[in-house]
Amino acid sequence: MPPTLASLLQHSALKLTVRAGADRLDTPVRWAHASELADPVPYMDGGELLLVTATNLDAENAESMRRYVRRLAGAGVAGVGFAVGVNYEDVPEALVEAAEEAGLPLLEVPRRTPFLAISKAVSAAIAADQYRAVTAGFEAQRELTRAALAGDGPADLLARLAAHIDGWAALYDTSGAVLAAAPDWAARRAARLTPDVERLRDRPAPASIVVADSEDRVELQSLGTGRRARGALAVGTGAALGTAERYAVHSAVALLTLTTARSGSLQGAEQRLGAAVLRMLLAGQPDHARAVAGDLYGGLLDAPFRLLIAEAAVPAGSELLTETMEAAAARSGEALLLVPEAERVVVLAADGGAAVAACAAYAEAQDDRAPREGGAEDSDVVVGLSAPSGPIAVSAAYKQAEQALSVARRRGRALVEHEELATGSVLPLLADDAVRAFADGMLRALYEHDAKGRGDLVASLRAWLSRHGQWDAAAADLGVHRHTLRYRMRRVEEILGRSLDDPDVRMELWLALKTTEAAVPAEE
Repeated sequence: MPPTLASLLQHSALKLTVRAGADRLDTPVRWAHASELADPVPYMDGGELLLVTATNLDAENAESMRRYVRRLAGAGVAGVGFAVGVNYEDVPEALVEAAEEAGLPLLEVPRRTPFLAISKAVSAAIAADQYRAVTAGFEAQRELTRAALAGDGPADLLARLAAHIDGWAALYDTSGAVLAAAPDWAARRAARLTPDVERLRDRPAPASIVVADSEDRVELQSLGTGRRARGALAVGTGAALGTAERYAVHSAVALLTLTTARSGSLQGAEQRLGAAVLRMLLAGQPDHARAVAGDLYGGLLDAPFRLLIAEAAVPAGSELLTETMEAAAARSGEALLLVPEAERVVVLAADGGAAVAACAAYAEAQDDRAPREGGAEDSDVVVGLSAPSGPIAVSAAYKQAEQALSVARRRGRALVEHEELATGSVLPLLADDAVRAFADGMLRALYEHDAKGRGDLVASLRAWLSRHGQWDAAAADLGVHRHTLRYRMRRVEEILGRSLDDPDVRMELWLALKTTEAAVPAEE
């Protein structure tokens, strides 16, 4: 620790004596400075031991000394060293009383102790403190490096860092989730900082922020050197970090950044292997795919999985989704096969697993978010999710995911599952502009006929089709005689030039009617 007034008093060669402020001798001394100015405050930074002989001071004037001492105390001066036997044989009582009143330590410096000796003692103590800090920092760096090279994950490194800073440490992934914390109790404290980690993530790395509250002081440091941070480190302490603690934190950031970069290289190799496995599965070669997958993806192919295709307007959108899924899979110990494909990403993930759940939660949050003026955000992503599948049916699962992706785009939703298409209604698909154009063109002649007041052909056609061509039931619904309805249906055939005996014609007319109904606002 830096020198204090107490440590200077214990310096036997200086022979200093306390005359005031004995209860504040633990005040750190940043420097020793001699000045005979009547007002040296403009030249002070705070923390100095001011050495004076009172050459230009009216040291026996009580009011003058009160003003002088109050100015020094307000400037953060650590204390005053008054040399006796130069201008005054003893420390003037006016100065002693003013120092006691202001709570400013006052030391008596004997004539045989030169100010230079005090300055040298302070300088030597500061240098020794800095040397101890640097030595401790290097030792922390060596210890943290050994922990990082041990390959046991970040937990040991964080534990050693927490011990060096006398506080706690936590590691976050890119989604803001806590990957590890030390000591164990710090995990809950660290989890509350996720919004701050997300804020830090949006800044170019390296970046840092300080979060202070009633519990502790927390520094957040981003990990990585690229456009996007690859994680974050949090350190919590009771006070600001000292020099040795700062060395330890910087070492931890560097080591975790290197680990992250190494992980990125391994991830790239895994993606290339995953791409080969996916190509084999799509080519109908599940046995070869299993052989290539080995231990990395073999477990994923042994149980039902989902294939999803994610697409975004800019790379940042799909990156954020895949990072979220990767973090969820890592926490749960799941295998995840992820293959970038042009402007989209193809993923194989365990059915019912954490990665699929994280994808669904991400999409739900995106759907719940109010759209910004001007269109989708850069982070917006569209996902198509297949039904549960296995290695022999990956080609079919890929087609299912593409179909679901197409419907998600058309509906303006972040995620659509293929099972929704298989079990739901086809009617939502009729909102497509091309389908509406087809319906308008097919029915236009009937609507124009009815608009001239020459019959109600559209309503009659709707009733007849809804009753599957049953004349009596349809006529009853319309409140007309069945012969009237028969006449109207012949007119429909004449106007359209199509036969209602053709099932394809009936199907097309029914879909056209449903499409035009869906386009009419509810209040109409």
